[in-house]
Amino acid sequence: MSASAAWAMLIAAGFVDVVWATTMKLSQGYTRPLWTIASLLSLAAFVFLLGRALVALPVGSAYAVWSGIGAAGTLLAGAVFFAEALTPLRLAGVGLIVLGIVLLHSARA
Repeated sequence: MSASAAWAMLIAAGFVDVVWATTMKLSQGYTRPLWTIASLLSLAAFVFLLGRALVALPVGSAYAVWSGIGAAGTLLAGAVFFAEALTPLRLAGVGLIVLGIVLLHSARA
C-alpha cells in the first residue's frame, strides 16, 4: 500500500470515528436498536481502516492523527447535533489539535 493510500485511510478512519461517537450518543447507552447497529458498524469500519493504515504508517503518528481528527470532529459534531457549547477555549483547543495533525502529516516518514 502506498503512503498516500494509507493517509487517506487514516483520515477516513478519523471521520468514521466521529460517526461512531455521534451514533453511540444517539443510541442512548445502546438502548435504541438502529442507532446501536449504526454505532457498532461504524466502530468496525474505523477499526478496519485504522488497521489498514497502520500497515504503512508509523503507529505513533498515525494514532495521534486519528485520535486528533476524532477529538476535533466529535467536538464539532457535539455542537452541531447536540447543541454543545463552542466556547473560544474549545475552539482554540480544536485549532491546536488541527495544527498538531498538520505538523505530524508534514513530518511523515
